[in-house]
Amino acid sequence: MTQFAKGSIAMVLACLAWGLSPVYYALFQAISPAEILAHRTLWSVVTFVTLLVLTGRTGQTFQVVKQPRVMGLILLAGVMIAINWYVFIFSVSVGRVTESSLGYYIFPLVMVLLGLVAFRETLSVLQWVAIVLAGVAVLVLTIGLGAAPWLALMISLSFGIYGLLKRIIKVDSVVSVTLEVVLLLPFALAYLYAFADLPDTKTLLALMFSGVITAGPLVLMTYATQRVPMATVGLLQYLNPILQYFCAIVILGEVITGWHIIAIALIWIALVFYWLAVFRAERKTVSISSTV
Repeated sequence: MTQFAKGSIAMVLACLAWGLSPVYYALFQAISPAEILAHRTLWSVVTFVTLLVLTGRTGQTFQVVKQPRVMGLILLAGVMIAINWYVFIFSVSVGRVTESSLGYYIFPLVMVLLGLVAFRETLSVLQWVAIVLAGVAVLVLTIGLGAAPWLALMISLSFGIYGLLKRIIKVDSVVSVTLEVVLLLPFALAYLYAFADLPDTKTLLALMFSGVITAGPLVLMTYATQRVPMATVGLLQYLNPILQYFCAIVILGEVITGWHIIAIALIWIALVFYWLAVFRAERKTVSISSTV
């Protein structure tokens, strides 16, 4: 099997885990989203620290801890991913996965805008068209549903800012995520101590599995990005919101409105323009490098 095939399979498996996760979190309807988030943080720490030890990254981790500026950025990244996790878990608990999954469609376009603001990156005409279409999709949902799709916007913005911070933080991805959840751990433990009751054994074991669900896809994605072109990784990532939509409608029984369908269609058209811009830029880069 080629490295490309191995990386593609790893990315598909990661997206399957992310895309089917609403079914997992729907198991905990009797538990508040904040308590689920606290457990996810706790068991993610256990999983990631174990992973650090097994992969020999402990020395590298202690070197990062000695850098206050980097640790400050990692803490901010941890806050962003915690917001992202909470909003997603909340959307499952209130039966609004269809809305939250839109956030993962909008996410790459949010990243383009953040790149414009933070790094003064220039945007092509196709990229501007994609952003405008995504904005129209949000406006359509706002008018049709009588309220802005706040869950989708919060997920895309929190994940976008998280991605922006990860570009700034020049640290191994596993080390970075481990430190993020470690910094969040005191808050998670304080919440569990003050507000949560000890769940029964079956529920506790299911909650402990959240650490594997969090760490597993990240490891698979890291493996994939080392073997597959980023454009391919980006395209495969859309399996995640597609599967989330499937789970929401077919398994969890959510109702999708005509406004949702119009918004999804607009976002998919926007994504076509977005990826056309990406492929054009890549072809231009290849063409320039071949003539140098």
